[in-house]
Amino acid sequence: MAGFYAFFGLKMDFKRILAVLFLMMAVPCLVAEEASGTSGHLIQVFPSSSELGGGLPFLGSLPPNAVELFKIGPLPVTNSMVVTWIVALGIIFVVQLATRNVKLVPEGIQNFVEFLVEGLYDFFRSVVGDHMIHRTFWFLATAFIFILFANWFGLIPGLGTIGWAEPGHHNEHITEPLMRGMNADLNMTLAMATIFMGLWLYWSLTEQGVGGFAGHIFSVKGHGGGLLGTFLVIVFIFVGLIEVVSIGVRPVALTFRLYGNVFAGENILETVMAMGGLYFGWLAVLPFYLLEILVGLVQALVFALLCAVFTALMCEKHDDHAH
Repeated sequence: MAGFYAFFGLKMDFKRILAVLFLMMAVPCLVAEEASGTSGHLIQVFPSSSELGGGLPFLGSLPPNAVELFKIGPLPVTNSMVVTWIVALGIIFVVQLATRNVKLVPEGIQNFVEFLVEGLYDFFRSVVGDHMIHRTFWFLATAFIFILFANWFGLIPGLGTIGWAEPGHHNEHITEPLMRGMNADLNMTLAMATIFMGLWLYWSLTEQGVGGFAGHIFSVKGHGGGLLGTFLVIVFIFVGLIEVVSIGVRPVALTFRLYGNVFAGENILETVMAMGGLYFGWLAVLPFYLLEILVGLVQALVFALLCAVFTALMCEKHDDHAH
């Protein structure tokens, strides 16, 4: 039960989890304010019904921007943020329910949560090591669980079909859905990547120090003297510069990998369902729907695993004789 109590046993860890969930819900408000002026526009990627010669019209796919529903002061609240809040509150409710009366022999919801947390604890410990698991597990597990259930929540039938349509098209296509998949919003994935990079920098500096942090990137020591040593120092300086660029690209890669897969998946589901027509759309989309369930799991695992690997690469400990 080490992983279970490492995740839930300390109040400070639970406060950190709540803080991360709050940041993941709040940061998109700030980012969405920049894009609020263009939200809700419909992309027409397929011909209209008149161009197809009649039949059921298909006006387009998922808009690239989340639709603004209302504002809290200067901050816009979008339909993807509504899903974010629902998923976060659901996770908090389940965690509180599982830890309200912890038993030595778990049963019911506690048994499920303990099984999930123990598995994640052992998995991430094998990546980041014993010396970092207690510092990073609360974030890695939260990110995995949050992304996973957000992805699956976004696949609930009817999620994008309740909302508002353009004037004169109320029976054809919903252009401003009330709810939208959380990770189909670029603001959300950017917020999670930004939070991780801030934590990654903090963990790296506290583990290695400023000198160790720079030395880990450039590795200019221990190459000896002479012409060969000078040449190796120059080579490793250039390698370090490439590593700096690589570190700068990491949040971009984390952002667009998750967003691209989820956004493309939702567009595929909507497109295939529209091609199947009114009566056979549900049947045509079924194989892709099952595939998206697997994609939701894989993408949650990839995001959390990359965070763990990036942390392990910078915070790993070297013995003196290894240099």
